[in-house]
Amino acid sequence: MAKSAVTAVDRALAMIEAFAAARRPLSLTELSRSIGAPKSSCHAIVGTLVEGGYLYSLSRPRALYPTRRLHDLAREILAHDPFIDLATPALEALREATGETVIFGKRQGDAVVYLQVIEGPNAIRYSAAPGEHKPLHSSAVGKALLGSLRDADLRALLARLELPAVTGATLVDRKALQADLAKGRKRGWYLTRGENVPDVWAVAATASIDGETVAIAVAGPRHRMEAGLEERARLLLGACDELAGRAGSVSGGGRRAG
Repeated sequence: MAKSAVTAVDRALAMIEAFAAARRPLSLTELSRSIGAPKSSCHAIVGTLVEGGYLYSLSRPRALYPTRRLHDLAREILAHDPFIDLATPALEALREATGETVIFGKRQGDAVVYLQVIEGPNAIRYSAAPGEHKPLHSSAVGKALLGSLRDADLRALLARLELPAVTGATLVDRKALQADLAKGRKRGWYLTRGENVPDVWAVAATASIDGETVAIAVAGPRHRMEAGLEERARLLLGACDELAGRAGSVSGGGRRAG
């Protein structure tokens, strides 16, 4: 795909995010300023979106706003997501059992993408959103996915993977990270202690869905997670087994990996 086409796609998506952040109609000038693009480029993209029925214009004030087309398409797509549809019952049950935020994700290149996040009911809780990308080395989901790799593949990945310090507790030494992953493999679940978000602990484990390795994590404030760590890990492993079982009943296969 040509660079200009990629840039246009990036800007169109940035416009949608700008409306979500502003939660009100935006003028062309405001959109241009918000996404950091020339007004002329925004005008062309807006024209395409208006013609496609994704935006409509207002005359007073002169502004634009998304139609329900985006919402309806997104809802239809999400309703038929095979991973989310399969995983959600186990994720919701795990959230109810632990009282903490539950995250469902998979590897996307050299990062983790959150596919589903079901936040805990407590006022003080870990918050995230589906679609967010997190580092492999500092997130619990990422550690679980790293730990599921074959030794040779893990060594090759860690040899080239950048390990920035996301927080003061992030493991940035490769040997220390490898030792931590080895501990996780031995006990069957992986742990982060404020390595991705300060004062947030998380436990994670993996499952296999139709040949795809995914991970589930339970995350919350340190004082709650630390006090009930073993119990949360036990419940997590049960959820992974349940998910693998559901996947097996649907596809004829599926087993918790790692």
